[in-house]
Amino acid sequence: MHRRNFLTAATGTTAAVVPFVATRPHSVGTTDVIRLRNGLDTLTALDAAKGGHEALERAALAGAAEALELQKRAASQRIRQRLFSVAANYTASAAWSAVDARRSARALSHLNRALYLAGMAKDPVAELRVWNSHAMLALHRGEFSQAVDAGQAAQATAVTRRDPLFASLAQARTAIGHSSAGDRRGALRSLGYAEEAPSKASSEEARPTWVAFYGPAELLAITAIVRDETGDPAGAEAASHRALSAIPQHYRRNRALTTLQLATAQLHQRDVDQACGTADQVFALMDGTALPGRMRSYLGDFYRDLTTLAPGSGTAREWKDRYRSEWSQAR
Repeated sequence: MHRRNFLTAATGTTAAVVPFVATRPHSVGTTDVIRLRNGLDTLTALDAAKGGHEALERAALAGAAEALELQKRAASQRIRQRLFSVAANYTASAAWSAVDARRSARALSHLNRALYLAGMAKDPVAELRVWNSHAMLALHRGEFSQAVDAGQAAQATAVTRRDPLFASLAQARTAIGHSSAGDRRGALRSLGYAEEAPSKASSEEARPTWVAFYGPAELLAITAIVRDETGDPAGAEAASHRALSAIPQHYRRNRALTTLQLATAQLHQRDVDQACGTADQVFALMDGTALPGRMRSYLGDFYRDLTTLAPGSGTAREWKDRYRSEWSQAR
């Protein structure tokens, strides 16, 4: 039987994410949906391990294409909608990979497509996922009012009314948008709502694997960002320490990003030596893995703040030498 596997990892090995079987004249049913959803879980695990990269993006788009091809032969309207949902989530995975790799134009195109597919599927969870990524992309592009709009669109999805965890995520994303736009009151208000909601969420609720990253640790990491941007670096440092104590060890990228936020909060308190020492840990955490574009960009932000706040510091000069060395090796 001819099979085509799509996903070539950056290491050069090939992982079978969703095996594509040559077209047969049979009705497509639940088994096909489950197979494709299992592929989504594999992509989510790969993203957690390696971050966004082109091989993951290509694999996700191939998964979406197969789901859309299969929906033409769906055994029922329900199966057809489920396949649209799968296609929306694969496309959202491709979009997130592009966001993490800082490929903004591709990410935006994928997100718009994913939103259309989520609408065809009548899937509010997929819609929230897309708006969540839209908010993050807008932040990266410096479009802060659009980040707030996307966060509020996520809040308006139907799933937030039945699942407080998704409501919390939408509020947290909105809080970052407000803080980036300089709206301290709006940021703290949204953050407060985000902190209240998880206590109402059920741990027994069945949720897709993509949202597994969001919980108390991630909310603390977001709190650190909002506190720092609203002029409370001491509060940001405390939240970062609490987040690092709660982030699972296998979320290396999340730990590295939160460690960098901790370093930034320390720097904003003018503790240059400690900030540089903390920022060094990012390279140790990501050793052996190429730095995703998003992380490289945040390291650049730290570099610029360091240059502005401690231009004559010997420790700062040493860190910047290491940064330039790591940057050149990570390409």
